[in-house]
Amino acid sequence: VQLQASGGGLVQAGGSLRLSCAASGSIFNTMGWYRQAPGKERELVATISKDGTTNYAGAVKGRFTISRDNANNTVYLQMDSVKPEDTAVYYCNAKIYTGVTVTYWGKGTQVTVSS
Repeated sequence: VQLQASGGGLVQAGGSLRLSCAASGSIFNTMGWYRQAPGKERELVATISKDGTTNYAGAVKGRFTISRDNANNTVYLQMDSVKPEDTAVYYCNAKIYTGVTVTYWGKGTQVTVSS
């Protein structure tokens, strides 16, 4: 199983950025994004299930949109109206439920929002 994230970079506050994560090796029940800012713990950003059900952290609700292309096993995070506090390393996450939950992580991609 591999998760390959891309799309990070430097963006000005109020701007937009789109992250992508291409998964291979399995079909995942849930895919999502987490982030970790310097000195802070990793936190949930958004998740999406195979049927399209989404879940967002309160801090990003209304600004970020998660979507998923099941045919290509890819998950996206559209980040709009970004804020400096969105600066973090963003990690792609994928889970398979087969009696037990198996979790996979991709390498992070840096997102930096300048004020």
